[in-house]
Amino acid sequence: MAVDWIGFVYAVLLVIGGYMGFSRRGSLVSLAAGLTFGLISAYGAYRVSFDPSDVKISFIAAFVLLVVMGVRFYWSRKLMPAGLVAGISLFMVLRLGLNIF
Repeated sequence: MAVDWIGFVYAVLLVIGGYMGFSRRGSLVSLAAGLTFGLISAYGAYRVSFDPSDVKISFIAAFVLLVVMGVRFYWSRKLMPAGLVAGISLFMVLRLGLNIF
């Protein structure tokens, strides 16, 4: 069994980012989104750790974040947080997408 460390690090980064958005700006939406997507991504990484071809959950979570934060980055042109989250989500989508084929 190979542990999906990259997936777990991605999940932790999402949770930390949500907490930072809450602590700096008081944004409950950032906290809720960070916790929700972080937990979903952690569960997906757990599933990938047991079956490397089971990437559906992780892929969907990363793809949704890529689209949402990519659109936010396109309109705001702010690297933090939208550009950063879109960038790491793009990395995860590409990484997981290679496991599908």
